[in-house]
Amino acid sequence: MSDNQSKIEELTLEDIMGDRFGRYSKYIIQERALPDVRDGLKPVQRRILFAMNQDGNTYDKAFRKSAKSVGNVMGNFHPHGDSSIYEALVRMSQNWKLRAPLIEMHGNNGSIDNDPPAAMRYTEARLSKISQEMLRDIDKETVDMVLNFDDTEYEPTVLPARFPNLLVNGATGISAGYATDIPPHNLNEVIDAVLHLVKHPNATTDELMQFVKGPDFPTGGIVQGIDGLKQAYQKGRGRVIVRSKTSTEELRGNKQLIRVSEIPYEVNKASLVKKIDEIRVMKKIDGISEVRDESDRDGLSIAIELKKDVNSKGILNYLYKNTDLQISYNFNMVAINKRRPERLGLGALLTSYVEYQREVITKRTNYNLAKSKERLHIVEGLIKALSILDQVISVIRASSDKKDAKSNLIKKFEFTEKQSEAIVSLQLYRLTNTDITALQNESKDLNADITRYQAILDDSGALNKVLVKELTAIKKTYGSPRKTVIQEKIEEIVVDRTVTVADEQVMVLVSHSGYLKRSSLRSYAASGDDNGLKEGDYPVYQRELNTLDHLLMFTNKGNLIYRPVHEITDMKWKDTGEHVSQTIGLQDDEVILKAYSFKNFTDPSYFLIATNDGFIKKTKLADFAPGRTWRKRATTYIKLKTDNAKVVNVKFINKGQFSGTVMLLSHNGYGLRYDIAEIPENGARAAGVKSMDLREDTIVDIALVKENDIVGIVTNRGAFKRMLVSEVAPTSRARRGVLIIRELKKDPHRIAGFVVISSTSALEVLTSRGQTHDIIPDEHPLGGRYSNGTFLIDVDSEGEPINIKNKLIIDSVNGEISK
Repeated sequence: MSDNQSKIEELTLEDIMGDRFGRYSKYIIQERALPDVRDGLKPVQRRILFAMNQDGNTYDKAFRKSAKSVGNVMGNFHPHGDSSIYEALVRMSQNWKLRAPLIEMHGNNGSIDNDPPAAMRYTEARLSKISQEMLRDIDKETVDMVLNFDDTEYEPTVLPARFPNLLVNGATGISAGYATDIPPHNLNEVIDAVLHLVKHPNATTDELMQFVKGPDFPTGGIVQGIDGLKQAYQKGRGRVIVRSKTSTEELRGNKQLIRVSEIPYEVNKASLVKKIDEIRVMKKIDGISEVRDESDRDGLSIAIELKKDVNSKGILNYLYKNTDLQISYNFNMVAINKRRPERLGLGALLTSYVEYQREVITKRTNYNLAKSKERLHIVEGLIKALSILDQVISVIRASSDKKDAKSNLIKKFEFTEKQSEAIVSLQLYRLTNTDITALQNESKDLNADITRYQAILDDSGALNKVLVKELTAIKKTYGSPRKTVIQEKIEEIVVDRTVTVADEQVMVLVSHSGYLKRSSLRSYAASGDDNGLKEGDYPVYQRELNTLDHLLMFTNKGNLIYRPVHEITDMKWKDTGEHVSQTIGLQDDEVILKAYSFKNFTDPSYFLIATNDGFIKKTKLADFAPGRTWRKRATTYIKLKTDNAKVVNVKFINKGQFSGTVMLLSHNGYGLRYDIAEIPENGARAAGVKSMDLREDTIVDIALVKENDIVGIVTNRGAFKRMLVSEVAPTSRARRGVLIIRELKKDPHRIAGFVVISSTSALEVLTSRGQTHDIIPDEHPLGGRYSNGTFLIDVDSEGEPINIKNKLIIDSVNGEISK
């Protein structure tokens, strides 16, 4: 009992988990998920190639059942599930995954549509011809061999890999804390880069990129972004764009067809075709009539048939942006280097490969040298024996057995153990004059080989020549033209909105309380005077627009809300609409002040914006172009100085079409007028400049006026007066202004609002109790500056006036609210 207790250790769960997970991580990093930088293979791939080679299942022999190869690998080297081994074997045979497949397979080995391969009992496999280059010289002690899982056989820790497989075929894998994504490359280019590196060991990444242009995917396609490639090849991490190769064909009836002949690497073709067809069915773009997969044994082909007179370039750009016709590929070149995972650039990766190949050639040369010396030793003994053949025969005949014969030859003629063994094993037919000549020629050849091997071992230049010669031969035998096109710049995809949005005329309404809607002209015409708004709410904008137009809405708190017309919720005209706060957060007392629509934001016109605390500015329309976050939050169109400040008006001015003055009225009855040119232009987030010397007063409103205009003014006591603009003489900005109502000692008048009177419209006064009072301006006389006007509204019964505006008259032609 005490012995058992002494074996119990008390450890924290954190220590146990850390230790166990550390061991597990090390195993899957080194022995499962990441390739070796030397041969570019994961352990399961290496074991499959070695086992098939050991079994004689090579390219020059007949195919064998895949199940047999999988069984050999699982039973001898890889104690894991047969499905994982078979998947690895199948992937090495797929010519749309590997640039140089290492396995040849008969039967269904899957497809680019991600169809599963046939079961291993149905398929047959053998090593491909190029895989022999991965295994060449493995029998010459070029690589370290270790015992397998049950210590019954030896397996290699790495294959000789006589070509740079890691770059040629690429790799992908995920382990604990590490992942790798190395794209396939062109064999010719990679070998050229290796040859250059052999001659110029300090070659830079830019020099190597003169040979390795970029990835060469087995599926072809177009790679865009030289800067991303440079970054990837320098640091081992980078991003490029991979785009499908397409062409446009003309059809009868003024129709076109987009033909996709190559798709990005590792994109599922069936899923891609399905996605494009879904776009057609859901009518996300209007212009695709049919999508067909016309791929056959001659190659990949996706046909996208378009409708008559549509923008094929615009549709293709939309598909690039919204489907896998274009993807981003991220380099993450991580491999096991000296038993450690490392992210390697192109130079470091190729340098490691060159060092390894020098090591392989050195080991092979040492092996060949030892074998040649051993054989030369035997040949020299045989030549010596044949020269004294009669004496040798006599000694052998006089011996009692083979062992005695060997011993006697060693004693009498000073042969070595190995030479005496060869002599006593010599067959009688070799005792001819012709054979002595053959032995002498063999001796000569062996001496030449030994000299050559020794030169390779003694001189690094001679070793490099061997490496260059062998790589050049592989390039000549297995090289193929590049499939992927490399383009320097990443083409920016601009999707024309006419492709994604149906061109349609609609009626749009924006209300003071923040309700927004669009309706068909048919629904609008059928609704009569019912606009669906709640009691007390009223339209600030109502107009017939095109779905391709842009809408800007300005709130009294300095926030700008943008909506493309086609994204406004489509509903019946009698419905209230969608409140903007459902997508954009607004304050409780925030309302829509003004709204304007535009075809684009390139118009050189500007806005005039004024606040109640005495600031004013002009801002260009282009400054209000929407940013990336317009769907989530409003943008600032003027900076408010205090929490109580608010915008009183926003005026849109066509550049060059207005040269009058701006008129401001304050709450305490002061008026100021000055030229609009005195107001400087500021950015969207600026507060502007001082508009009026307020002195504890506030701005009620502003108006753009001309000398002969007439304004209508309403006071808090319910008085209304008409006044000529010329009563307020133009001066300069930021002054106090002149008094335009007579000051009373008791219960003085305060201006509630004013408006420029149109010759055809009535006025509408809104009171504090939510009532409206109509005024016909022509029924009232003109008043001077010191007149307080005529009492029209009973404030005790109707409430105090809080605003005045032109009566809403909808133009029958374009639906615009008259000002």
